[in-house]
Amino acid sequence: MSIHLSPSRMRPAIAFILVTALLDVMAMGLIIPVLPTLVEEFAGSTASAGIWNGALIAIWAGMQFLCSPVIGALSDHYGRRPVILISTAGLAMDWVLMALAPDLWWLAVGRLIGGITSSSFTAVFAYMADITAPEGRARAYGLVGAAFAAGFVAGPALGGVLGEWGPRVPFWVAAGLSACAFLYGWLVLPESLPPERRMAFTWARANPLGALRLLRSHNDLTGLAAINFLLYFAHHVFSAIYVLYAGHRYGLGTFEVGLLLAGAGLLDMAVQGLLVGPVARRLGDRRTMIVGLTGGAFGLLAMGIAPTAWLFAAALLLNALWGLAMPTLQALMTARVAENEQGQLQGANNSVASIAGIASPLFFGWVYSLSIGTLPGLGFVIAAAVLLGGALLGLFVARARPATG
Repeated sequence: MSIHLSPSRMRPAIAFILVTALLDVMAMGLIIPVLPTLVEEFAGSTASAGIWNGALIAIWAGMQFLCSPVIGALSDHYGRRPVILISTAGLAMDWVLMALAPDLWWLAVGRLIGGITSSSFTAVFAYMADITAPEGRARAYGLVGAAFAAGFVAGPALGGVLGEWGPRVPFWVAAGLSACAFLYGWLVLPESLPPERRMAFTWARANPLGALRLLRSHNDLTGLAAINFLLYFAHHVFSAIYVLYAGHRYGLGTFEVGLLLAGAGLLDMAVQGLLVGPVARRLGDRRTMIVGLTGGAFGLLAMGIAPTAWLFAAALLLNALWGLAMPTLQALMTARVAENEQGQLQGANNSVASIAGIASPLFFGWVYSLSIGTLPGLGFVIAAAVLLGGALLGLFVARARPATG
């Protein structure tokens, strides 16, 4: 049993984690409709913007790769609360920096800092593992995923509206939202990891390679980590080319793309907040994960071949099944490590995701720049194949219940 907070303290703790996830992701969602536009303004062409946008995302992911294990190990040693609060405050300052950016290099510095501060999600997931029993973690991570999705509902929609006033306005609003998350957490967040369950900080655990060793030391974790990599690799097709593709192929503007992304977030919120728990209880975590990966793959394929904007938008319905995969994948992994390794596990997971985040945007940006004149949807088709590969791998891993947890 991993729960040590009393019910009267657990409710505000869970509420904070969900509100923090909502505000932080909403802040990131705000800039999605406008950042590619700002990059294109600085780069001078759509093709160059695809490459630059991929490079900026890769910079962000590179810092996640380096810093997520450090954040996870620090949270195992000092507790989750200080790590979450410091990271959230740093994210607010990063949005201010990007709002003032005069060129692409300034944006690159902002993405570098943002990659460090956004590593707080490592501690957020470890916090949820601290306060929930293993059998309830799929639902708990589903709630966090639903909060993420809610942020992507409100963020892109509001960002599309604010972007009509200027591409820098959403950055200022994002800074305000992150500042609100910091102040809220300062007032209400209790610590979830008591001193007797903490682990000493060592660089052997905190460096990315040391953190990744954990994934080789437990049954099934290596295969599950590979699925995690494929999931994130496919997912970055959205951040790398979605906005540019929707504008080029279907003539959609900032406002329309913001509404589409908001709709995707709304569907994801419904799947993760309402469906994950019941479906996982009926099918089990592993089968639910496979169903989610398969549905997401066919949704991506539909996006890549849709001949009209309406069919492109309708493909989001099928793609929403993807929301079943992440919470159940997280639950499968956390059940296979000890309680004082949860922070290290989340750091290792973020490192895997960051490796995908470095390679994937560069890859999809490159594919888009080459195929824009002939097969502009090729990136989505490739992403579908990658995600289907994750579903097939899921057939061979995590078949038995873990011995730990």
